[in-house]
Amino acid sequence: MAESAKKWEKIRNEYYRYIRFEKRLSGNSIDAYMRDFEEFSHFVLHHWHINPEQVSQEHIERYMAWLYTQGRSSASQARRLSGIKSFYNFMLLNDRVQQLPTESVKAPKAGRMLPDTLTLEEIDELIATFDIRTAKGCRDSAIVEVLYSCGLRVSELTSLRLQDLFFGEGFIRVVGKGDKQRIVPISSVARDKIQLYMEFRKPKRPSEATLFLNNRGTPLTRVMVFTIIKGAANMAGITKQISPHTLRHSYATHLLEGGANIRQVQVLLGHESISTTAVYTHLDRAHLRRVVEDAFINLEQ
Repeated sequence: MAESAKKWEKIRNEYYRYIRFEKRLSGNSIDAYMRDFEEFSHFVLHHWHINPEQVSQEHIERYMAWLYTQGRSSASQARRLSGIKSFYNFMLLNDRVQQLPTESVKAPKAGRMLPDTLTLEEIDELIATFDIRTAKGCRDSAIVEVLYSCGLRVSELTSLRLQDLFFGEGFIRVVGKGDKQRIVPISSVARDKIQLYMEFRKPKRPSEATLFLNNRGTPLTRVMVFTIIKGAANMAGITKQISPHTLRHSYATHLLEGGANIRQVQVLLGHESISTTAVYTHLDRAHLRRVVEDAFINLEQ
């Protein structure tokens, strides 16, 4: 660690001269950039004992997630990321790194409104509104169960195909944003609800592979899924503002509250950045801080 600390100190002095004499920043800006540098370097040394040249995108994303757990505002997080980007632009300019580890790290959106989270009891109440003696009730019950227990986006749900179901292995294949595929475990309850729905499923064309169909036998639309969720919430007497995304949000929150690693939840949700996963949670910050700290331990393993 001592050797790494010396390298951070040496590069710190060079960076200071760069922003003061070459960039000619104001005194306040210099102070802010150096404070950001100090905090980031101390964080990296505390967790990984690595040199500035060894920092990767994932290290920076873990730092951004940690900032969130400390209660820093979106504006504060964005400013610190700006400082890190300034530092690594300096590193690139001086051939200290070959590529920017900050290039794909996104700043949090200011003022982002997060959806409400449902309790397990409220999810059960939602599902209880469906009459599973009917084709529509079976389908809608399966939809809610899959949205929640697999944490899917509504677009991922409506694009599920029969060939994406691997019940024997206990998972489904999901096509997410940018056509990226991921494997998600499926609960036995969700599997059973889908199998019950399959007894009622009547495609308009024999070749129709989309799993969830409307009453005409064609693929269900995103708008229809929103309508199903809203209608069930009204029948259950749930007054929260909910949508299909509320179930995905609840899935992430409940996993983390149950002790899941934030990195694992990131993979299950299909998030590119771990900082996005941190922002999605409604956990108290003390609990989130613990799971983020646990994630740091696994970074180099």
